[in-house]
Amino acid sequence: MTVSSTDLMIALHGEHARALWGYVLRLVGGDRAHAEDVVQETLLRAWRSPRVLEGATGATRAWLFTVARHLVIDEWRSGRSRREVLADEVPEPREPDASRTDEMLEGWLVADALSRLSVEHRQVILLCYYRGRSVAEAARQLGVPEGTVKSRIHYALRSLRLVLQEMGVTR
Repeated sequence: MTVSSTDLMIALHGEHARALWGYVLRLVGGDRAHAEDVVQETLLRAWRSPRVLEGATGATRAWLFTVARHLVIDEWRSGRSRREVLADEVPEPREPDASRTDEMLEGWLVADALSRLSVEHRQVILLCYYRGRSVAEAARQLGVPEGTVKSRIHYALRSLRLVLQEMGVTR
């Protein structure tokens, strides 16, 4: 007697969905809707991988938890986790104050410090920190290996810290 993939999915859901949802809920910081989305995507990927549906229970659960963890990490890295936050009311416009002036001055200091870095160091900082690119995206855009981007980021941040210290920035 052969078991259909639908029956396997029903069994998979019944056996693992509750534990998987609890695990994902902790990973996403208690966001129930986000946890449901991740669990749904994880189960969809299991359905697309029939070998998982036929595996031993322990191996299947480990596979599901691993896929869910990777989905959460990938979303966090790609910036999809920085979603809009809904508010009950429209916030009041801020009055210009000293803190805004301080923010502008700090921005100018950082821009000046960045201009003192080498082109390669400035490029990786701008791509990865200000434009939110991943290391892989920055590597593709710059036409260099990912390891080179990681190395440049490390040395660029060290150089930036030294330049800022030379400019008298202490924090």
